[in-house]
Amino acid sequence: MQISGSIALVTGANRGIGRRFATQLLERGAKKVYATARNPELADLPGVEVLRLDITDPASVSAAAAAAQDVTLLINNAGISTGANLITGDLARIRLEMDTHYYGTLSMVRAFAPILAANGGGAILNVLSALSWFSYDGANAYSAAKAAEWSLTNGIRLELRSQGTQVTGLHLGAADTDMMAGYEGDMIDPADVTRAALDGIEGGDLEVVVDEWSAKVKASLSADPSLFYGRP
Repeated sequence: MQISGSIALVTGANRGIGRRFATQLLERGAKKVYATARNPELADLPGVEVLRLDITDPASVSAAAAAAQDVTLLINNAGISTGANLITGDLARIRLEMDTHYYGTLSMVRAFAPILAANGGGAILNVLSALSWFSYDGANAYSAAKAAEWSLTNGIRLELRSQGTQVTGLHLGAADTDMMAGYEGDMIDPADVTRAALDGIEGGDLEVVVDEWSAKVKASLSADPSLFYGRP
């Protein structure tokens, strides 16, 4: 999959990582970039075609697909972090996490898979997280939703292989975006995240692990969980 000459659609492109995706796609020669957001007036990047899109609304997803029949690269970046835990958290907020990261991403893939097939196969990138692989007290709803989205990514890769669609998962730790406001640990530059992701797409990578922390978390999956979480 070559970025130059591609026609890309980026969800959640009005800020943070999504905005960097839109900018770098243009810099790397994308023929057209659809920048989507629930509030399109906030997607003020020059050179993009702005579309209104709420990935949790099936009618909105259908309208976006109808307007963007030329897409060859779908970047599922839109996300939300409610800070909800699973036992004591507001169930509506937990459902919102799953509706966004899992069902919203799945809705986008189902809508655009036929478009990608018609345009030669193309590629899909799902923005996941190191939290796909571990749980954190204070963000357990997010972790559960991202774990589901990771499984979704692996599943659609198998299902879309026959139509020639490349599916890549992107994992990262904390990035310096609005979503991480108040976080006091080390954070990655969003521009470095998107650069690694686009390099991975062009390299045909099935998975892009951006930072050392994410690589460490992934490596821990084969070990005794007590080594990562400790014991009660």
